[in-house]
Amino acid sequence: MKNICICLFIFITYKPVFSQPNNIEQETVPPYNIKTVAFYQRDSVAKPFFRLGDHFELQFDDLYGNEADYYYTITQYSYDWSPTSLAKVEYLQGMDNQRIMTYENSFNTLQLYSHYKQSFPNRFNQITKSGNYMITIFNAEHEIVFSRKFIIYEEDVNISARIRKSRNLNTIQHKQNLDFSINLGETTYQNPKQNINVSVFQNARWDTAIYNITPQYTIGNQLIYRYNEETQFWGGNEFWNFENSIIRATNNTVSKYTSGDIYNTHLYTNYERKNTSYTYYPDINGRFLIYNRNADDSSIQADYTWVYFTLFTSNPFLDKNIYIGGLFNNFEKTEEFKMDYNSENGLYEKAILMKQGFVNFEYMLTDKKGKIDTENAIDGNFYQTENQYNIIVYYKGNNDRYHRVIGIGSTSSLIIQN
Repeated sequence: MKNICICLFIFITYKPVFSQPNNIEQETVPPYNIKTVAFYQRDSVAKPFFRLGDHFELQFDDLYGNEADYYYTITQYSYDWSPTSLAKVEYLQGMDNQRIMTYENSFNTLQLYSHYKQSFPNRFNQITKSGNYMITIFNAEHEIVFSRKFIIYEEDVNISARIRKSRNLNTIQHKQNLDFSINLGETTYQNPKQNINVSVFQNARWDTAIYNITPQYTIGNQLIYRYNEETQFWGGNEFWNFENSIIRATNNTVSKYTSGDIYNTHLYTNYERKNTSYTYYPDINGRFLIYNRNADDSSIQADYTWVYFTLFTSNPFLDKNIYIGGLFNNFEKTEEFKMDYNSENGLYEKAILMKQGFVNFEYMLTDKKGKIDTENAIDGNFYQTENQYNIIVYYKGNNDRYHRVIGIGSTSSLIIQN
């Protein structure tokens, strides 16, 4: 029986590499007048992962409201976000550098804005290959306005995954460990040890993703990833949220509204939760919903308001910064979202101009250079936190000229194992 097992199961151990990719290409942060940038699919804000050939949209608002001309280009990148060796005609059918022609001006709002929408694929172009992509928006003077990363995937392999608690006693109450395997099926992949790369995302965030994950071993046609520490994420806490879909109607997140040139939404003070017990509270993992309950079309009838955030911490973080983040701002760490400490009342404060609706957000702690400090999160880290995970599988054969995305897996920590 021992000899039979040896014949059936061949274990090949690899040396793992978990460093971040070079990130040669970075996203360009939009200017102050560009708001509510998001990918959409089936009329909902979507994670930036789309199946090859499926329909999706990019939407954003321009607060100048002058119906400015905007153009877009689509560029493919390698697994590590370095330039691809493919010419544009090899991954794009048709031509990009097209003007965004679908836009409307806001209606019955105090804040004037123009709402832009660009669908993919469209009559001018269609992405024909999977991989990493960047959409870049230009103005009429050919200046870059902003850019966003997204991933186009195929479904050639099957990924199974589960979440379990950390095996380290120091982090067992605070971290979530991702175990997964990739079933390559009947397809033959050249040297998967070298040619298959994996990235893992928590709640579709680029800034906390784990890259360059290699398999521990193989069983038949399966690549097995069962690390004790290398594929762990800090659990974090459930996202905060607020809803201001009905201006003038307060709720358990909004303490009051005031008016001026535009409306002001004053939220209740939040208190740091890292030294408290975990409490489950359903969230949408950092996403948001644009919604005006009194409107027929919220995309152009939802108004912008100043949203006032206040945060109490037991001690001020004099050597660190606190930012407000979520998919509503792509978790950007810029001055627009950086909180200020008010020594008179002992609170961190910030006002952000945001569109009406339901918003998930969190308080992000960083060092002075903007590097996120997840371990010492304002709201703590709890293994029970419900997070959404995505596993992106890349493949580039010995003679291939670009990295295909051959599969995507997803799982949730709603069910976590010991």
